[in-house]
Amino acid sequence: MFLGLDLGTSGLRALLIDDGQQTVGEATAPLDVTRPHDGWSEQDADSWIAAAELALSQLGASHDLSAVQGVGLSGQMHGATLLDETDKPLRPCILWNDTRSHAEAAEMDADPKWREISGNIVFPGFTAPKVEWVRRNEPEIFARVRRVLLPKDYLRLWLTGEAVSDMSDSAGTSWLDTGDRNWSDSLLQVSGLDRSQMPRLVEGSEVSGRVRAEIASRFGLKANVPVAGGAGDNAATAIGLGIARAGEGFVSLGTSGVLFAACDTYAPASETAVHTFCHALPETWHQMGVILAAADALTWLSRLTGKSSADLTAGLENLEAPGHALFLPYLGGERTPHNDADVRGSFLGLSHATDTEAATRAVLNGVAFAFKDCLDALSATGTRFDTLIAAGGGSASRVWIEAIATALQIRIEVPRVSSVGAAQGAARLGLMAATGAGPQVAARPEIAETIDPNETLIAAYAEGHERFKDAYKAVKEVS
Repeated sequence: MFLGLDLGTSGLRALLIDDGQQTVGEATAPLDVTRPHDGWSEQDADSWIAAAELALSQLGASHDLSAVQGVGLSGQMHGATLLDETDKPLRPCILWNDTRSHAEAAEMDADPKWREISGNIVFPGFTAPKVEWVRRNEPEIFARVRRVLLPKDYLRLWLTGEAVSDMSDSAGTSWLDTGDRNWSDSLLQVSGLDRSQMPRLVEGSEVSGRVRAEIASRFGLKANVPVAGGAGDNAATAIGLGIARAGEGFVSLGTSGVLFAACDTYAPASETAVHTFCHALPETWHQMGVILAAADALTWLSRLTGKSSADLTAGLENLEAPGHALFLPYLGGERTPHNDADVRGSFLGLSHATDTEAATRAVLNGVAFAFKDCLDALSATGTRFDTLIAAGGGSASRVWIEAIATALQIRIEVPRVSSVGAAQGAARLGLMAATGAGPQVAARPEIAETIDPNETLIAAYAEGHERFKDAYKAVKEVS
């Protein structure tokens, strides 16, 4: 068996697959996010360890974990996990959707070498500007920083005792020379850091370390089981979906939203606000359009109405033309294509006739239109898709997938097993590291349904997207 651990924002998922890559067990443990101020998002790094312990205990109660031959890790990207000389966290981790460092990010991005070396805009959500914020606002903490890790790599440190990261996750820090797949000493120096404070780098399918005897004995694992380099959550999801070659992609409706394209070559296009990162396999890269609130936008509406997300979407059996009400899903700023940390979400065009159903449809369509913005940005780089695979919890809503397919005018395939995703990809990377198997083990999942664009509504969705873009401009003018 092979074990994948996926450290998400709202929970940790542990997944066991057998030698045939079929899921044989899984467990989850919840996580909490704190928001001390507007635009802030933090998490206690030690809560990740507690979540991993809970999930492994649950799995161990029903499965013989001594059969695990390899472990893979995936996780939320960009989090600034700052450790002291004893490898203890100095403060709560500043998460990917925290936008407090927008001024620091803008200053860094004004220096052309950041984009030239990293291949990306320096977004406020990336790691480097967050650490710069700490240096300016919490200098006593910055002075004690011995090590900077990404969230999943803090789990690795606990599992193996090794401070290691992979290429895909590290590409989201702004410190990686993404084309050369190595830390940039010059960018680290600007941040007041050096290579000794960064984790060692490996490819996602390589061995990064081995499970410590203490951890193995606690959870019934064998000691020295290899732990793969793993991947950031989106690259891991791609491996789980068998997306490793140019022309293949997925659309993810998780907390955030991602339009992902695998690439055979390194071709950054930072001016589009598209992310260009290393993929989880050697000598491959990927591009992403990223929106900060996808399923999270529906969760927000759920809190507002007192109805669950499932209840909100349950009655929406058929896709309809977008109504007059518009929703901009910028609840915590936006990345692609705006790179705008200050913009906030809005409902526009409301009337007495706007009820809960209309508001729900507006939210679903707002996310679909934000994905269309991402597609336009990716298309400007030359990226094209024949089909996409749906991923993330929001993909359970058929009408939402149809809305996205119609807005993008691209066919979307829905896997038969909804659990395919980052944990599956992490487990596959664990298999590769343990056995030396290559990318061929990353097969595409069995597809339950193919959802085509609704031809009768394409024009209506195109018109709705134009109104959506105009609404963003209007909101920016008055904000």
